[in-house]
Amino acid sequence: MQNSSTLATVTPESPAWSGVDLQNPHAVADKALRVNHMFSAIAPSYDLNNRLHSLWLDQYWRRRAVKLAAVKPGDIVADVACGTGDLSLAFRRAKPKGVIGIDFCHAMLQGSLEKAARSKANGVPTGFYESDATRLPLADCSVDIVSIAFGIRNVADWGRAVDEFFRVLKPGGRLVILEFSLPENPVLRGMYNFYFRRILPRTATLISGDKTGAYRYLPESVNTFTSRQQLLDRMQQAGFSDTEAHPLTAGVCICYRGVRHA
Repeated sequence: MQNSSTLATVTPESPAWSGVDLQNPHAVADKALRVNHMFSAIAPSYDLNNRLHSLWLDQYWRRRAVKLAAVKPGDIVADVACGTGDLSLAFRRAKPKGVIGIDFCHAMLQGSLEKAARSKANGVPTGFYESDATRLPLADCSVDIVSIAFGIRNVADWGRAVDEFFRVLKPGGRLVILEFSLPENPVLRGMYNFYFRRILPRTATLISGDKTGAYRYLPESVNTFTSRQQLLDRMQQAGFSDTEAHPLTAGVCICYRGVRHA
């Protein structure tokens, strides 16, 4: 059963996530609104918290995603839920034909635009657009690579987003999904969850000054998200083949890959 609460009277200082909503944030009816509010609040400190709390591994994970995407010179890349543009710009450094960054949070896109303006374009046209992962502003069979980094679990209907990814990819196109996971080893999982649930929410909130509950949402959204196999199964249901899950850093992060053959 979905929680019927709403954020109709939300203010920048009000929490997006608290109490019972954190038991399973994916079941909250107005999840998309809460996620947008949350990311709008933490956008200014988003990159700093990412670097510090991943020990800079987030950049390594993105480089691995670009490598698994097997970028070719004529490829058009659509980076969905692009946030502040880290993966979009990593793809740009691989020198495809063009890069399209898409996110539904305006404040995060501002970070993408500023970062792109400071970095070398390498002759690769790059644009950023405000839109939802379940309604991409792209034609059928129009791009060669679709990527989404640490965003699929934040989409209210992530299965519908996977269908959209299939729709916009050309035959032979590759889907690459980076997402947090939990180590399968029970000892490592326990140690990681202690850090993830007890330490990170406090330090990240202190750095960001966040009042939305963003860093309480983060560990619970990972712990209650769908399993690795269920995500692979849903990719196959959408039409993807050659589906793979590549664990990174003891399984803290997974890079999923699938190909649209038809």
